[in-house]
Amino acid sequence: MIQSSQFVDQNDRTINYLRISVTDRCNLRCMYCLGEEFDYKPHEDILTYEEILDLAQLFVFRGIRKIRITGGEPLVRKDILTFIYQLGRIRNLEEITLTTNGVLLEQYASALKDCGIQRLNVSMDTLKRERYAHITRRDYFDQVWRGIREAERLGFYPLKLNVVAIKGFNDDEIVDFVRLAMEKPYHIRFIEYMPVGQTSGWSSGQFVSVDELRAVVEKLVPLEPIESGPREGPAQRFRVRNGVGEIGFIGAISHHFCATCNRLRLTAEGKLRTCLFSDEETDLKTPLRQGLGHTFILDRIEEAVARKPRGHNFEILGPYKCGRGMVKIGG
Repeated sequence: MIQSSQFVDQNDRTINYLRISVTDRCNLRCMYCLGEEFDYKPHEDILTYEEILDLAQLFVFRGIRKIRITGGEPLVRKDILTFIYQLGRIRNLEEITLTTNGVLLEQYASALKDCGIQRLNVSMDTLKRERYAHITRRDYFDQVWRGIREAERLGFYPLKLNVVAIKGFNDDEIVDFVRLAMEKPYHIRFIEYMPVGQTSGWSSGQFVSVDELRAVVEKLVPLEPIESGPREGPAQRFRVRNGVGEIGFIGAISHHFCATCNRLRLTAEGKLRTCLFSDEETDLKTPLRQGLGHTFILDRIEEAVARKPRGHNFEILGPYKCGRGMVKIGG
């Protein structure tokens, strides 16, 4: 009989957060994520919903309490709503969230809320239509904003907007995003541009640290620190004084949060990653399809968690330690 206990790695970090990518497909072609042409995995290589649910139950059995659904773009996968509903029925799973590019959000927002999605993250790197079309290679700016407004109307909270800050591209819009947070109940998350994937185009000249970003923000408005909860992400959170929204800074490169990392990632083809910035992966799909049983798979997960690195050490390992792009890993 399998005994339930929480995953704890060799650095005494309790692992309670799992990000599940349900697809490597996307309806955008963001320049820092993937090219215009992309080699998708064949359907048979992608985990079925039944397989994902089977694995999710094992993870929850061992202490995972929050699952974030990612992609690619998760809303492009057929029958995603049925899957989310079934995921939400797993006993002891306390929170399900979703990251989306927002293109299909207006269409899906109400149903997502009905299925049990409690929080939404929307990728939105610019407030300018022309820049949006340039970076995404698609003209969906108005469509995405209709989705954001619909999610706000339906009462999704928090409604987070993820902004990857890139020097020379959108760093002149920081003030505009802050003003948005003052006027709207949005949680703006400024994220350092990360060197994920050989084709990401990352260079040190495009990098803007969260310290630089925060300095710009604090020239405009005082920030009041907010203490994060036990399952919150790595953002340094702040209230906007005299505003209704929130500002957060995620400094994966300049301010490592590895010491408190509580997460795992499951890719769309069934590979378990214990660190975003390491290409070490554990295959869970093969033993699952071979019928080797839950005890065997849990042992593999346990072994992977035990090897979870202390930190990513970009300064030592170089900027391209992570060879796979975010669309293949799970955003």
